[in-house]
Amino acid sequence: MTLELALIQHDIVWEDAERTIAAVRPLVLDAAEQGANLISLTEMWSSGFSMNTERVAEPSDGPTASAMHTLAAETGAWIAGTFPERQRDGSRPTNRFLLAGPQGQDHRYSKTKPFSFANEDQHYASGQPIEPVTVHGIRISPFICYDLRFADLFWNAAIETDLFLIPANWPATRYHHWRSLLLARAIENQTFVAGVNRVGTGGGLDYRGDTMIIDPLGEVLAQGAPGETATVRATINAETVAAVRLQFPFLNDR
Repeated sequence: MTLELALIQHDIVWEDAERTIAAVRPLVLDAAEQGANLISLTEMWSSGFSMNTERVAEPSDGPTASAMHTLAAETGAWIAGTFPERQRDGSRPTNRFLLAGPQGQDHRYSKTKPFSFANEDQHYASGQPIEPVTVHGIRISPFICYDLRFADLFWNAAIETDLFLIPANWPATRYHHWRSLLLARAIENQTFVAGVNRVGTGGGLDYRGDTMIIDPLGEVLAQGAPGETATVRATINAETVAAVRLQFPFLNDR
């Protein structure tokens, strides 16, 4: 089984979900028209990486989640990305990954490692990894931005994963960390790794994208040009993961 993956490296209108959704919508429609059946947006893709939760946090069925489900139904593709989700009990919101399916499927994951360096942990509650979600025969494990620095999260999920999908708002000042860690996660876990990062400026930080899709041997299949809006595409094949692990059975020695 194969998956046609598209990662959209896009800008975000700071703390303005309505305007960002309107700007990103045609990019999603175009990716689907080009044949993608899984389309991923970035971390906090409609608001930016804001700690102003009183302004940006949304209910579980708020504008961002609703837009993702609408796009999935319209295009027939799965739509991924994260948004700040408000909790019904009034506790801190979570940085929430949503994978919305064309038949109304709804899979969610809350970021395991809030970014304490930017005080995310003071504004957002942490979550726990979830079981892989299978889409078109590909087992997908989602993680979010700062999670990428914690190899154990990926090691623990690797055996049952064909694709790690990582939406991010990773600042340009540490872009080489982003690129290096994505490559490392692919090589050490013998999985496809897809990291989708925003471009533009938000909250006083610059973002350059460097969106990448990497195969289980660490080869870069596709990447977005730094600083530009781009759609990065590649075919994900579960048989490739199995073949690499059979040829190089390194995971057996953990």
